[in-house]
Amino acid sequence: MKTIVKQEKYNKRKALIKQVLLIIVLSAASVFAGSGQQLPLYSQYMMNSFLMNPAVAGNDGLTSFSLTAREQWLGFENAPRTVAVSGQSRLLRNSPIRRSRSVRNRPTLMSRSGNVGVGGYIFNDRNGIIDRTGFQGTYAYHIQMAQNQLSFGIALTGYQLKLDDRNILLHNEDDPLLMNNRQALYVPDVNLGIYFRSPGYYAGFSTAQLLESALKFGSDGYRDYKMLRHYYLMTGYGFFLPNGITIEPSILVQATFESQVQVDLNTRVYYRDDYWGGISYRTNGALIMMGGVKVDRFYFGYAFDYSLSSIRKHSLGSHEFMASVKFGDTARRYRWLNRY
Repeated sequence: MKTIVKQEKYNKRKALIKQVLLIIVLSAASVFAGSGQQLPLYSQYMMNSFLMNPAVAGNDGLTSFSLTAREQWLGFENAPRTVAVSGQSRLLRNSPIRRSRSVRNRPTLMSRSGNVGVGGYIFNDRNGIIDRTGFQGTYAYHIQMAQNQLSFGIALTGYQLKLDDRNILLHNEDDPLLMNNRQALYVPDVNLGIYFRSPGYYAGFSTAQLLESALKFGSDGYRDYKMLRHYYLMTGYGFFLPNGITIEPSILVQATFESQVQVDLNTRVYYRDDYWGGISYRTNGALIMMGGVKVDRFYFGYAFDYSLSSIRKHSLGSHEFMASVKFGDTARRYRWLNRY
């Protein structure tokens, strides 16, 4: 969606710059207007919770690689668009990472107890005139307790927040106030998470943008803004029924101290862990339908978001595609870990 600033409505140049910079701050990496959120939105978070919680890295004892692509509000020009490529693994003695790197049969990347998980991802999130590209590196530690597992994770992140001024229409393109402001920012930050899993049940809590890094857009006011700290709470339970059917309700709560709480209420149904379908309701006004299939080591999922607000009159909805591949010995995993 193009951002159009009409200079004709303003008599002062500073009014124009103020509007442009406020758009940058309020919509920076945002996926729904007015909520204060600054991070990408995922409808199939339960298929790759690692994107929201660093403690999930290596949780299932496998090495996995995933691709998530999301197109928000199809039909709008320059609508929010997100692409993320992630990888994670548990550093076990027989894991693919260990075998591929231990040429001399020395477990240099291996903890003796096999409790360490590692991961990372790169992403690009575009929303209107804002383009954010970055990476994350993650370390997780898993504590086994009988059939339960408690995990802790920390992630270091870095990204570039860039203004695409090609889509801004100005009355005076040589305005010195705009020319003197930085159009690209480089922001470091930290994410933390905790994750608990038992047969059929999981729960996790995480926080992103812990440092609330400041954004310095220029030397002439409207410059001292910060990224908001985000909180995620997720939980779910699987009811195992005869004939290989499992019903799994789950909840995702997202919030900042400066926005309304958003809740996703989800229910998914699995058949023999190879097929699944589900429906979700998002409290900011969206109904989500999703489905997926497993083919050998490969997993494919699709979600369609139907907006319940007035935006549905102008949009064809939001679409999200996810693909993943997993490697490793499944014999050492519990049955309830065989799915996402």
